[in-house]
Amino acid sequence: MTGIFIKRIYDPYDEEDGYRVLIDRLWPRGIKKEDARLSAWEKEAAPSNELRKAFNHKPELFEEFREKYLAELRTQDDKIRKLDELARMSKKQSVTLLYAAKDPIHNHAKVLCEEIMRRDV
Repeated sequence: MTGIFIKRIYDPYDEEDGYRVLIDRLWPRGIKKEDARLSAWEKEAAPSNELRKAFNHKPELFEEFREKYLAELRTQDDKIRKLDELARMSKKQSVTLLYAAKDPIHNHAKVLCEEIMRRDV
Protein backbone atom coordinates (compact mmCIF):
# COMPACT_ATOMS: atom_id res chain seq x y z
CA MET A 1 0.00 0.00 0.00
CA THR A 2 1.26 3.48 -0.82
CA GLY A 3 0.11 6.93 0.20
CA ILE A 4 0.20 9.35 3.07
CA PHE A 5 -1.72 8.68 6.28
CA ILE A 6 -2.07 10.28 9.70
CA LYS A 7 -2.48 8.74 13.11
CA ARG A 8 -1.88 9.54 16.74
CA ILE A 9 1.43 8.36 18.15
CA TYR A 10 -0.57 6.79 20.99
CA ASP A 11 -2.39 4.46 18.58
CA PRO A 12 -0.99 0.93 18.27
CA TYR A 13 1.83 0.24 15.83
CA ASP A 14 0.77 -1.46 12.61
CA GLU A 15 3.14 -2.91 10.00
CA GLU A 16 1.02 -1.20 7.33
CA ASP A 17 2.10 2.17 8.76
CA GLY A 18 5.20 1.86 6.60
CA TYR A 19 7.52 4.82 7.11
CA ARG A 20 6.52 6.22 10.51
CA VAL A 21 7.43 9.87 10.97
CA LEU A 22 6.79 11.94 14.07
CA ILE A 23 5.87 15.45 12.94
CA ASP A 24 5.69 17.16 16.33
CA ARG A 25 8.33 19.63 17.47
CA LEU A 26 8.13 18.30 21.04
CA TRP A 27 8.47 14.67 22.11
CA PRO A 28 5.03 13.25 23.11
CA ARG A 29 4.46 12.63 26.80
CA GLY A 30 4.38 9.05 28.00
CA ILE A 31 5.97 7.54 24.88
CA LYS A 32 9.33 5.79 25.13
CA LYS A 33 11.55 6.31 22.11
CA GLU A 34 12.03 2.57 21.64
CA ASP A 35 8.25 1.99 21.78
CA ALA A 36 7.48 4.66 19.16
CA ARG A 37 8.98 2.57 16.35
CA LEU A 38 9.80 5.67 14.35
CA SER A 39 11.48 5.79 10.99
CA ALA A 40 12.18 9.51 11.53
CA TRP A 41 11.40 12.50 13.70
CA GLU A 42 10.93 15.52 11.44
CA LYS A 43 10.74 18.50 13.80
CA GLU A 44 11.25 20.91 10.89
CA ALA A 45 7.91 19.86 9.37
CA ALA A 46 6.07 20.99 12.50
CA PRO A 47 4.64 24.49 12.93
CA SER A 48 6.97 27.11 14.37
CA ASN A 49 6.99 27.42 18.16
CA GLU A 50 5.30 30.82 17.89
CA LEU A 51 2.49 29.46 15.74
CA ARG A 52 2.06 26.34 17.89
CA LYS A 53 1.80 28.42 21.06
CA ALA A 54 -0.62 30.92 19.49
CA PHE A 55 -2.94 28.11 18.33
CA ASN A 56 -2.75 26.22 21.64
CA HIS A 57 -5.12 23.52 20.26
CA LYS A 58 -8.15 25.82 20.40
CA PRO A 59 -10.63 24.76 17.69
CA GLU A 60 -11.90 28.32 17.28
CA LEU A 61 -8.38 29.39 16.22
CA PHE A 62 -7.87 26.51 13.79
CA GLU A 63 -8.67 28.32 10.52
CA GLU A 64 -6.27 31.16 11.33
CA PHE A 65 -3.64 28.61 12.42
CA ARG A 66 -4.19 26.61 9.22
CA GLU A 67 -3.60 29.64 6.98
CA LYS A 68 -0.45 30.67 8.85
CA TYR A 69 0.90 27.11 8.91
CA LEU A 70 0.29 26.74 5.17
CA ALA A 71 2.23 29.97 4.67
CA GLU A 72 5.13 28.46 6.64
CA LEU A 73 4.96 25.22 4.67
CA ARG A 74 4.98 27.04 1.34
CA THR A 75 7.68 29.63 2.04
CA GLN A 76 10.30 28.06 4.33
CA ASP A 77 12.97 26.15 2.43
CA ASP A 78 13.52 23.49 5.10
CA LYS A 79 9.79 22.73 5.21
CA ILE A 80 9.49 22.71 1.41
CA ARG A 81 12.35 20.21 1.08
CA LYS A 82 10.87 17.95 3.75
CA LEU A 83 7.39 18.01 2.17
CA ASP A 84 8.82 17.18 -1.25
CA GLU A 85 10.78 14.28 0.26
CA LEU A 86 7.72 12.89 2.04
CA ALA A 87 5.57 13.33 -1.09
CA ARG A 88 8.08 11.39 -3.21
CA MET A 89 8.36 8.69 -0.56
CA SER A 90 4.56 8.31 -0.33
CA LYS A 91 4.41 7.39 -4.01
CA LYS A 92 6.60 4.32 -3.30
CA GLN A 93 5.40 3.24 0.15
CA SER A 94 3.05 4.07 2.97
CA VAL A 95 4.07 7.12 4.97
CA THR A 96 2.31 7.64 8.30
CA LEU A 97 2.48 11.07 9.91
CA LEU A 98 2.35 10.68 13.68
CA TYR A 99 1.15 13.42 16.00
CA ALA A 100 0.29 13.65 19.70
CA ALA A 101 -2.62 16.13 19.76
CA LYS A 102 -5.87 14.84 21.25
CA ASP A 103 -8.14 16.52 18.68
CA PRO A 104 -8.20 14.42 15.47
CA ILE A 105 -9.76 17.25 13.44
CA HIS A 106 -8.07 20.48 14.55
CA ASN A 107 -4.38 19.63 14.36
CA HIS A 108 -1.34 20.34 12.23
CA ALA A 109 -1.11 16.75 10.95
CA LYS A 110 -4.25 17.23 8.84
CA VAL A 111 -2.87 20.44 7.32
CA LEU A 112 0.51 18.85 6.66
CA CYS A 113 -1.05 15.76 5.09
CA GLU A 114 -3.22 17.85 2.76
CA GLU A 115 -0.23 19.95 1.73
CA ILE A 116 1.91 16.88 1.01
CA MET A 117 -0.88 15.34 -1.11
CA ARG A 118 -1.23 18.63 -3.01
CA ARG A 119 2.42 18.58 -4.06
CA ASP A 120 3.30 17.35 -7.54
CA VAL A 121 6.79 15.90 -7.26
